[in-house]
Amino acid sequence: MESTAGKLLVASPLIGDPNFERSVVLMIEHDENGALGIVLNNVSYTPVSEILPQWAPRACAPDVVFIGGPVSPESVIGLGLKLGGSGVSFRPVVANAGTIDLNQDPAHLPFEFEEIRVFAGYSGWGRQQLEAEIRAEAWFVVEADPRDAFMTEPDELWSLVLGRQRGVMAWLANYPYDPSHN
Repeated sequence: MESTAGKLLVASPLIGDPNFERSVVLMIEHDENGALGIVLNNVSYTPVSEILPQWAPRACAPDVVFIGGPVSPESVIGLGLKLGGSGVSFRPVVANAGTIDLNQDPAHLPFEFEEIRVFAGYSGWGRQQLEAEIRAEAWFVVEADPRDAFMTEPDELWSLVLGRQRGVMAWLANYPYDPSHN
């Protein structure tokens, strides 16, 4: 199977895991050893200022920590939408959106960011695990837009991403939270 790095995983209604219901995951890495991504639409109530005060003034709205996934929830991953410049503190994921080194002093970075978001934890899959879930139709793999990770209304991301697809995926953008109420 082709690598999903730089793409989005969109949870299908068949996901079967309440941790990922209506999740949109930006894939950061995917190779023969497994895969790693961050959930873009799972918001916490913890302000960025509580865990990374030096980055808080740069965090986009809502300026809270997002829950990137169930793996290693004590770790943090920074994602930024870069305006220009270069440096080793930035690793592109999709176009000008990529991971940033949160150990750096943001005042001394050799580049500027339009948006920054902070994620606690990540989503991880072991060898062939993600491929099996995709074959089981638990996930749709779609192209990412660099701005997906920085939406001010993250609850709308699942429907937005599905709505810009074709066919059945576009139709699923209107899938009700409880199908029995349809």
